[in-house]
Amino acid sequence: MNQYKYLPKINSPEDLKKYKDEELIAISKELRKFIIDIVSTNPGHFASSLGVVELTVALHYVFNAPADKIVWDVGHQAYGHKILTGRRDLFDTNRKLNGISGFPSIFESEYDAFGVGHSSTSISAALGMAVASCIKEEKNKHVIAVIGDGAMTGGLAFEGMNNAGVQNSNLLIILNDNNMSIDPNVGGLNQYLLDITTSRTYNKVKDDIWNILGKIRKFGPNTRAFIQKIENGVKSIIMQQSNLFEAMNLRYFGPVNGHDVNQLVKILEDLKDIKGPKLLHILTKKGKGFEVAEKDQTTWHAPGLFNKNTGERINSESESNKTPKFQDVFGHTLVELAKLNPKIVGITPAMPSGSSMKIMMDAFPERAFDVGIAEQHAVTFSAGLAVDGMLPFCNIYSTFMQRAYDQVIHDVALQKLNVVFCLDRGGVVGDDGATHHGAFDLAYMRIIPNMIVAAPMDEADLRNMMYTAQLPDKGPYSIRYPRGNGVTPEWKTELTEIPTGTGRLIKDGNQIAILSIGAIGNLVSELKNDFSKENLSVAHYDMRFVKPIDEKLLHSIFKKFNKIITLEDGVIKGGFGSAVIEFMSENNYHAHIKRLGIPDKFIEHGTQKELYNLCGYDTVGIFNTVKQMLNEVR
Repeated sequence: MNQYKYLPKINSPEDLKKYKDEELIAISKELRKFIIDIVSTNPGHFASSLGVVELTVALHYVFNAPADKIVWDVGHQAYGHKILTGRRDLFDTNRKLNGISGFPSIFESEYDAFGVGHSSTSISAALGMAVASCIKEEKNKHVIAVIGDGAMTGGLAFEGMNNAGVQNSNLLIILNDNNMSIDPNVGGLNQYLLDITTSRTYNKVKDDIWNILGKIRKFGPNTRAFIQKIENGVKSIIMQQSNLFEAMNLRYFGPVNGHDVNQLVKILEDLKDIKGPKLLHILTKKGKGFEVAEKDQTTWHAPGLFNKNTGERINSESESNKTPKFQDVFGHTLVELAKLNPKIVGITPAMPSGSSMKIMMDAFPERAFDVGIAEQHAVTFSAGLAVDGMLPFCNIYSTFMQRAYDQVIHDVALQKLNVVFCLDRGGVVGDDGATHHGAFDLAYMRIIPNMIVAAPMDEADLRNMMYTAQLPDKGPYSIRYPRGNGVTPEWKTELTEIPTGTGRLIKDGNQIAILSIGAIGNLVSELKNDFSKENLSVAHYDMRFVKPIDEKLLHSIFKKFNKIITLEDGVIKGGFGSAVIEFMSENNYHAHIKRLGIPDKFIEHGTQKELYNLCGYDTVGIFNTVKQMLNEVR
């Protein structure tokens, strides 16, 4: 920390307030440099936090957190916030096992007003806090929602704004407009914001408003009446542009430069004196201050290891792995299928790069759709496509599919529509932690009538399940696969149908049977030699389908084995292992079953291997469970 003049002395926002306005520029530069220094060697979300450095400094300089509440949307933007609120010396543990979270967490700091990780929640949560303050008559308390990185495209944000306009609460919404989520923003709202930033009328109104605010304190107790009078005078100008935010009864201010920390401080100080719900529109550049991140904002959203001096990215072990990522196998296979079946279309809610839907978007731009951060719309949009004869592959991360659960049930499954849900990031995903683990999809999908629930163990099965799902009359079909690399370098196998609800024997044995679902079953294959050395005769079955489960295969297993282990990279409550136990009970079999999977609690952040170990289903946990069960006397 010797290279920093200010940052070592800032352990809380109170320390920040000790400095003069003119020193905030230097503090912002140091904060940006510190983020670059640490994230280059300890990978995390990068470009988003660089884009809000000046805003972060201004917010903590003007407002009195934690008494005043600052709610960050998504959390990609919150690294600077963490550093200024007492976690500077812990920042190198960010996203590591037992270290600080990559997202704001109410369990980690009193300055983290609301736990986040999924998008578009800030306005609703902040409004709740602001209304609570009104009820408690906390008249001088401020609540700020910082929404950006595409989160304004989510429907929940509009629901929150719609309600905020009719609540007389002291809520400030800051729209961080950088034209990006992870990939470039899409949709009508993006164009609308662009129109605002280039409109001469709005820029004139902006200048008038800031001139007024600069004089605000001169009017003493009549300030509120004066501002109302001025607002009435410019309202007609504003409405000429059909201001969306004003129409929702939110006072609109902006757009302003989000990288001018001194101007932001002045504006925020002035806005503190204006009661009621209001929105400040700031313009920022994602990756600000790191040239390569500014030029390639998608890649540098979360770039992994990199050289902070040259900007050269350093391949991690997983990136240098010769086996392809499941995501890329999905993307290339979807294009392959789309060439064979003209009905196939692709849908993603703002994750074209992460999910590899971009491969389809490049090959068939008229048949692939990024709908923005709008999972509910993605599912019902897919249902509409399916009703009219198209065959949608709706690709959503498992953790985000939770947000569209009603649409899956009501709009797709109830109507038996052939929508193929490709659930990326199934199972524990690693460093992003509890908000992003795909822990629940096997359990929540298997209870839905008409739904087929499948999980491939390898790339060939992923391809074949996708091929099978697009065959006629398959109905709702869910395929889940993990984050990261597969197991076979030669992934492009011939496409063949996998009969629905059929599993397979991977390795025969006589003493105990392991039944696995999905890619986690590869850990059992890795133990083959270890079992042989210990003279353990272990059978391994890859069940492939949770629903319908292969009952013929289960009958043969229960007739042969009285000791069975089920293995899943998902919650054991209601998941695959529960389905096996239900079968046993319904068919009057008696066996000792041990379920391995994610326990009934939220799992925090760490590497995938560390979390497998923490949950007890890494190779060591599987091996010890086999030995323990075989040593038990029954």
